[in-house]
Amino acid sequence: MKHGKKYAESAKLIERARLYDQKEALELAVKAASAKFDETLEVHIRLGVDSRHADQQVRGAVVLPNGTGRNVRVAVFAKGDMAKAAEAAGAEYVGAEELVAKVQNEGFMDFDVAIAAPDMMGLVGRLGKVLGPRGLMPSPKAGTVTPDVAKAVTEAKAGKIEYRLDKTNIIHCPIGKISFGADKLEENFVALVDAVIKAKPAAAKGQYIKSCVISSTMGRGIKMNPNKVGSNANAEA
Repeated sequence: MKHGKKYAESAKLIERARLYDQKEALELAVKAASAKFDETLEVHIRLGVDSRHADQQVRGAVVLPNGTGRNVRVAVFAKGDMAKAAEAAGAEYVGAEELVAKVQNEGFMDFDVAIAAPDMMGLVGRLGKVLGPRGLMPSPKAGTVTPDVAKAVTEAKAGKIEYRLDKTNIIHCPIGKISFGADKLEENFVALVDAVIKAKPAAAKGQYIKSCVISSTMGRGIKMNPNKVGSNANAEA
C-alpha cells in the first residue's frame, strides 16, 4: 500500500516491533497524528477468551471522563412520562410505535445511540436485524434498556461508550479526539481498560489482555505492553 508523505514521516516516529508503555504510547499517538482534521484515537484490545462460549463474553459500557469529542445523536423508544423525560434530557428522537415503524419501514438510522424503556422491548425486538449489525440494539448489559431513560440519555451525551468482543476476540473502541491531548486521552484509556479488566469472565484462563494497540484515524498502530495498561500501568509486570 502506498502512503502519502505526511503518513510516511509520522510513521518513522513509531517502532513497529516495540511495546510502548501506556503514557509514552499516547503521547506518541498525539505527536504522530498528521491529518488536517481532528483524528479520533481508537483502542484495539485482544483478549484471551473465546467469544464462541456464552460464559466468556465480555460486554459492557463505560462513561469516559473526558467524553468522546463527538456530538452524539440519541434515539429513545419510550412513551408517556418516560418519553417526556427523554426529550427533557436532550434526546434528538423520541417515540414509540411510530419510531419503530420509521426505522423498520423507512430505514431511518440518523442516530448514534438507541435507548429503550423496558416496556418497549416487545416492539423494539423486531428491529434486531436492523440495529444489531450496526451495534445499536438496546441492551440491559450496556445500560440502554432502562426505566431511567433520562439518565441514559445524559450519559450517552456525556461520552458513554459500549465495548464488546467481536468474532476474533478483539474489542474496538474510540476514546476521544487527538486534540484532547495525551493526558485526557490517557484518562479515557484507563477508564476503558479498567472496565474491561473488571468485566473479566470467571471462565477466562491464562493471560487476559493478550495485546493492546492504539491508532489515530489516519495513523499507524502503536503497540502497548499488555501487562502494563490501565490504572495499574506503573505496577511491575
